[in-house]
Amino acid sequence: MSKRMTTAKAEIDQNKVYNIDEALALIKKTSTVKFDASVEVHARLGIDPKKGDQQVRSTVILPHGTGKTRTVAAFVGNNDEKAAKEAGADFIYNEEDIKKIKDTGKIEFDIAVATPEMMPKLAVAAKVLGPKGLMPNPKTGTVDANIKKIIEELKKGKSAFKNDDGSNVHIAIGKISFADIKLKENYEAFLEALKKAKPNSAKGTYIKSIFLTSSMGPSIKVEI
Repeated sequence: MSKRMTTAKAEIDQNKVYNIDEALALIKKTSTVKFDASVEVHARLGIDPKKGDQQVRSTVILPHGTGKTRTVAAFVGNNDEKAAKEAGADFIYNEEDIKKIKDTGKIEFDIAVATPEMMPKLAVAAKVLGPKGLMPNPKTGTVDANIKKIIEELKKGKSAFKNDDGSNVHIAIGKISFADIKLKENYEAFLEALKKAKPNSAKGTYIKSIFLTSSMGPSIKVEI
């Protein structure tokens, strides 16, 4: 363990569960990297990730965004190009562009959205987009006939989250430079969305533990 991390961990009582205000204060105190680190939430869930009916997959609109600018690609037909542009899409792709992505594998965006009519046409690029987590999906709110709405929500801070194979959910809720109140409101919005995403078949304690951490910083256990 580096000297920097050892010093940071010394600030945290590993046996204590902190309230969100205390945790955010500690996150900022123990983030000593030279860049504007992300603030992350890591939640351990009481689900069985091997069961299809216990998967947690949802979205949340963080009131203050994540602090990261994401480029959005919109796969739309001719009739929706104007709406996508007005909503702030960074790239607007048609069927010809889909073929280029399939052939070259070149990706210039962070997230992709599409209208339902484009989904069958996007299938040919699924082997390129799928492994990168970029294939539009109705479950993550990236496929909708109202393309303007979904692009605007993404630009405002809409983020997707899902459980991994270890029953954990990870999400960034902002940057160290954010005011505490903004980080707290983003945290509370995510926690509410996580609770609503509880599978009906999940029994027992749903949210087992929550930790906050900054990029390359120590983790802090937070009250649920």
